Amino acid sequence: MRSLQAAFPSLYGGPQYVSIVEIKPSRKVKAGIGTSRQMKPLSTLAKEHKATAAINGSYYNMRNGNSVTFLKIDRAVADSTTEAEFKIRVTGAVAVRKGKLRILPWSRNIERGYKKKTGTVLASGPLLLQNSHNADWSACDRDFIATKHPRSAIAITKDKRVLLITVDGRSPGNAIGMNIPELAHLIKTLGGKTALNLDGGGSTTLYLNGNILNHPCDNRQFDHEGERHIPNMIYFKR
Repeated sequence: MRSLQAAFPSLYGGPQYVSIVEIKPSRKVKAGIGTSRQMKPLSTLAKEHKATAAINGSYYNMRNGNSVTFLKIDRAVADSTTEAEFKIRVTGAVAVRKGKLRILPWSRNIERGYKKKTGTVLASGPLLLQNSHNADWSACDRDFIATKHPRSAIAITKDKRVLLITVDGRSPGNAIGMNIPELAHLIKTLGGKTALNLDGGGSTTLYLNGNILNHPCDNRQFDHEGERHIPNMIYFKR
């Protein structure tokens, strides 16, 4: 696993700060979806799961900590996607089985009929790329698609590398964030074939080897100390 961090004085209309963790295919590296009944900083969740690399997961109720998107852990469905989330953005999911990760299309019909008994599934969205082309965002909320935010995403490249990507934002002069088309374009230039947007905003956090790589914005400072407490994550460990 390796990381790349880059500051751009002007990209997509302003300054950007992008952080990436690259995971190459290996039998020694296993993926997982980590959850907690109590919301905690990503760095804490990652250490509890002995993760080498981790990124914040999907959308959740900030008061109660429960997922507001489909979450299935082995045979048990813990949460379902709310109607509001389907209307705004949920068109994809991450599925992990036996340490292998896939990115799937997701919808109300898929969720209602999903009967696979093994593995962990966490819905999110929107899908950014399918077969190296922009996904269909026509059913998503226009403001969510068009507004620049801090963003988190996971991508699988043509050569089966996994990319964990964060884009910082809400820090004038340092990072303005990206909208969904800009994020999709960035990932396409990185070789992404399939990609999924994750929870962004103040939740956007990327972890590697005990360190936070990006600049979480919940403390309104451009540093590494502003982690938000979250209930789920996507992680990799050796």
